[in-house]
Amino acid sequence: MDHFARLGLPAALDLEPAALDRVYFALQRQWHPDRFVGRPPEERSKASSEAAALNDAYRTLKDPLSRAFYFANLKGIEMPTDGKTIDDPDLLMEAMEAREALHDAETAQAVEALAAQARQDIQCALGSLGSLFLANDGAVIRKTLLRLRYLDKFAEEARARHTNLERVKA
Repeated sequence: MDHFARLGLPAALDLEPAALDRVYFALQRQWHPDRFVGRPPEERSKASSEAAALNDAYRTLKDPLSRAFYFANLKGIEMPTDGKTIDDPDLLMEAMEAREALHDAETAQAVEALAAQARQDIQCALGSLGSLFLANDGAVIRKTLLRLRYLDKFAEEARARHTNLERVKA
């Protein structure tokens, strides 16, 4: 059963966070292992399995980026696994230039500006995915998701660099 079906939600790229929370917490209350303590072992086991599957579905669908990757997978769009070389020269150049700029940034403010740009690029790319899925453009979806993966990692690196610069300053 896919994550959307497990939570009783339509398979969609855009989900209302409050609706996702509401459905998840209702199902989690129903399957929480503590409610099955006095039950037979097979019922306890099923409750534990269901609760774990619900947690996994919720974690995946709660995050827009992981939801986009999951949705692409459901649509049959294959993504390279972590560690595979990116075959998009434009993305490679963008990544190299951004990392160089991050390395050269000497102040927390400069790093924050780079991180803010990455966050803005993430929101823009996430916003474009809906129309790409409607157009069923697998190659462009794949390219956009790879760029999103890079941007997310870059934003993480920028946060770490920002923290290090703040520590040095203090």
